Amino acid sequence: MAHAQVVTGLDVGTSKVCAVIGELTATGVDVIGIGRHPSRGLRKGVVVNIDSTVEAIKRAVQEAEQMAGVEVDSVYASIGGGHLAGINSQGLVAVQGRGREVTAADVERAIEVARDVHLPADREVLHVLSQSFTVDDHDGIREPVGMLGSRLGVAVHLVTGAAPAVQNVVRSVNRAGLTVRDVVLGPLASAESVLTPDERELGVVLIDIGGGTTDVALFREGAVWHTAVIPLGGDHITNDIAVGLRTPPTDAEELKKAHGCARTVLILEDETVEVPSIGGRKPRVLSRQTLSRIIQARVEEILTLTARGVAQAGLEDAPTAGVVVTGGATLMEGVPELAEAIFDLPVRRGIPKWVGGLYDQVESPICAAAVGLVLYGVRRDAQPRGGPRPPLGGEARVGRAVRRVREWMGQLF
Repeated sequence: MAHAQVVTGLDVGTSKVCAVIGELTATGVDVIGIGRHPSRGLRKGVVVNIDSTVEAIKRAVQEAEQMAGVEVDSVYASIGGGHLAGINSQGLVAVQGRGREVTAADVERAIEVARDVHLPADREVLHVLSQSFTVDDHDGIREPVGMLGSRLGVAVHLVTGAAPAVQNVVRSVNRAGLTVRDVVLGPLASAESVLTPDERELGVVLIDIGGGTTDVALFREGAVWHTAVIPLGGDHITNDIAVGLRTPPTDAEELKKAHGCARTVLILEDETVEVPSIGGRKPRVLSRQTLSRIIQARVEEILTLTARGVAQAGLEDAPTAGVVVTGGATLMEGVPELAEAIFDLPVRRGIPKWVGGLYDQVESPICAAAVGLVLYGVRRDAQPRGGPRPPLGGEARVGRAVRRVREWMGQLF
C-alpha cells in the first residue's frame, strides 16, 4: 500500500516500544494495526543497547503489520531523554518582497535567523516551532504572508538534542530495516492525539510520564512555549516500591499496576495488599496506604519539578485550560487528583482521540505518543513545507523482502 495512504508511528520508549499503523481515509485516520513489545535497550530515554532496541522495534512493528495486513518501510519515531532541551529565540529580517509585501521566503529567512543560535558541536536542532510574528510595530501575528511592512520578526521555540543520542535512535530503526521520516519530541507527539484546539489556544501543560523520563510541553495561543525532560518516570516508582517494601522488581511493577494509587487520602484505612517477599520467604500483608505513600512521594516529586520548571520559565499563569497528564504511569489511580493539588488547576488524563478504526485498541495513555506520531505524519505529509523532506539516517531503505532474506541468512550462519 502506498505511503500516502499508510503512516506508521513508532514510540521508542524506555519500558516499551509501541508501533501504530494508521490509514488515511476519506473521513480521517483509522488505526489498522498496533504492536507493543517490552524495551530493555534504553535507559532514561536514551539508547544504551542497540541490539536490544532493534529487536524490540522489529517485534512491535511485525505485530502491528500482522494486525494491519500491510508491510511498512518507514516510520515517524519519537525521541526522548534528558539530553533534550528547549529554548525560545527570535529572528528579525528586512522584508524583501515586491512592494514590501511579506512572502513565504521572508518567513523562511526570519526563521533561519531565529534558529541560528550557538550550540556545542555535538548538539543539533530537532524542532523549530514558530510562536508568533511581528510586522513593523504590529505583534501577535500568526500568518504574516501577504501583509505590508519593512521588518519581519518571529519568535520560535527550539528543541535541541545531543546528536549521538538522536542518531542512535535513527540507527536502531534503520537496523530494524526501516527508514525514519522524522524524529519527534515525545510530548509534541502526544499533544497531537490528546490535546484539543481550545486547550492549545487557552494554555495547557502536557505532562507525559513514561518509564524512564517525564516529558513536558506548555502550549498557549496555539504554540509551544516551554518544553522539558525530567529524568524520572514510572520505573523510578517501581524501584521505590521494590526497595521500600523489600519485594522483587517484577512484583513491585505488578503491585504498582494492580494496587497503585498516587493520592493516599483516596484509600480506605482497612485496605490491604499482599506483598511478595525476597528469597522465597512468605508473602506479607501490608496496608495499601503504605504502598500509596511510597508512590505519592515520587509522583509528587515529578509533578513539583514540572511546576517549578514552568514557573522558572515565567509561564506559571499561562495554562488557563489546566493540565493534561498522559503516559503509562498516569493509569494509576490518584495521579490527576495529586496534580490538581500541586498545580491548583483542573487536570484530566490524556486519552488518544481523532482516530477511528481499532480505536478501542489504542484508547489508553500508553498509546498517546504512538497515535500522535501517526497524526503528526498525516498532517506533515498533507502539508509539506519546502518540498518533501528526505528520510533520516545514512542507511539506505531496506525492503521487507530483503530484510527477511537477511534474517534467514543470519539464522543459517
